[in-house]
Formats: sequence, structure tokens, C-alpha cells
Amino acid sequence: MARVISLINLKGGVAKTTTTVALAETLAARFGKRVLVIDLDPQTNATVMLIGETRWKQINEKGWTLATLFKDALDPQNRTFDLEKTLQRKVSDVQGAEKVDLLPSSIDLIDVQDKLASAPSGQFYSVTPIDLLRLAVKAKLDDDIYDLVLVDCPPNLGIITLNGLRISEGYIIPTVADFLSTYGIPQIVKRVRNFSREIAEEITPLGIVITKFQANSKTHVNVTDNLRKENAPPVFDTILRQADQFATAAEFQTGGRRTLKQKYGYGDLAERCVDLAKELLKKLEMDE
Repeated sequence: MARVISLINLKGGVAKTTTTVALAETLAARFGKRVLVIDLDPQTNATVMLIGETRWKQINEKGWTLATLFKDALDPQNRTFDLEKTLQRKVSDVQGAEKVDLLPSSIDLIDVQDKLASAPSGQFYSVTPIDLLRLAVKAKLDDDIYDLVLVDCPPNLGIITLNGLRISEGYIIPTVADFLSTYGIPQIVKRVRNFSREIAEEITPLGIVITKFQANSKTHVNVTDNLRKENAPPVFDTILRQADQFATAAEFQTGGRRTLKQKYGYGDLAERCVDLAKELLKKLEMDE
């Protein structure tokens, strides 16, 4: 059965999506894991990062995105979501990461989310708005298809995010080590803890990942130290430093595959991604 982890932060610009994709590609390329990326963020950054804007536009026009799944909940008599057509296989351009698949997002999720609270329930209340994703992908998660599923959540705690958390056993909070980026962390932990109790399913805070770290910034150093002292949730040992390659890695490249180091840099960043993947596998008690 696949291990499902959500990545979430209420603040944008913290490299949440890049961390998600980097983890997915590293887990596949360096550790041979079969990984599914579920993009629930209406910004579609993970989707475009993995398949490019041209291909995304093509599948979006055909309705082969997760927006269709949630639209169906608003009009259950005219369902059009097709999991097999929506699932994009072998999406990574990294050598050795051919085992990365994607369930793509759409900007249409922006409009859909506000309407989901009023979506009709199934017969005998068998389907609630927070269960839509779980029911759609359950077969894929139960079968021996994927080792890990990484869910890129929107920067909020709305129904779309709760769908991601609903299928997750744990979550990671990528953050820049500054006040604005870390301000919402206690709210995330409290809300997820309450949600976990409501659904009677454990959702473990696996930890905080410090991103875009600048060693010459007193703020970054002090905030990181404070987060480690608080240890609620714990902070991953691995720190992803500020690097130009982090930004360029998000650009989709056509024309052949590249290595992890070509995509994430020959210096510190690529190796830190490997270290982060090792930490995650250790936390999940999975073999490397």
C-alpha cells in the first residue's frame, strides 16, 4: 500500500512545489521508488514543472485534470472524470526517474473550491466533499503500484487541501526561515490535528523543511534555531539553501533527459535533496 505524504504551507513562495517535485524525482532516480505526485494547487506549478505548459494546456482543454473530479461533485448526474486519462505517466525529465507519475491540477480549482462546501452528498451521506479524492484514487493507492504519493496542497486549509490530508498518513511543512513564512505553522498543526481527530485517522506532522536558507541572514539563522528548540513539529536535519538552481529547476525542459545534478545543480542542492529523501525514508521506516 502506498505511503501518502502531503506538503503544505499557508504562505506562498516557500519552494513547497519545488521541494515536492525534487523529492519525487530524487526518490525515483536515486532510490528506485515508484512515486505519484498529486497536484492539488490551482497554481498548477508542480504540473507545469513536470509536463510543461504546452502539454498541460492540451490535457486541461480535454478535462483531464483533478478539477474535473471536483466539478463532478457539483453535478453528479453528469460525471466526466476519467482517472486513467487524467493520470500522466513517466512525467519526469530526470534520468532514472521514469517511475514518477502525475495527477495534474488546473486553475479551474480556484472556482470549484468555493462551491464544494455545498456539493450534494452521496446516498446515505456516503460521499462528503473531503472524500472525493480518496474515493477516486483508492484503487491506485491500495494496489502495489506506487511506493510513495506526494500531495502538493494549496496554500490554505480549505476543502481541496483537506482532500489531500484525508488520504495522507503524514505531512511536511516546507518553509523559508522568516516570520511571515513560519507564522501559520501553529495554525496548520492545530487544524490538521483537529481534522485527524474528526476522521479518526492519524495524520502525523513529519516535520518542517527549511528552504531557501541564507547562512548570512541573522533572521534565517535565528528562526531556524527557534524552530529546532520548539520541535513542534520537528525540523528536518537537511536544510535546502538558497540557490539559483532552485528557481531554474522549476523550468520545464524539452529535448531529452537530464541528470539530477543537471536539474538541481552540481553543488549543494542536488545532494541536499538526496539527504532529504533519505531522512523521509527513515521517518517512514522504508528501505532506501
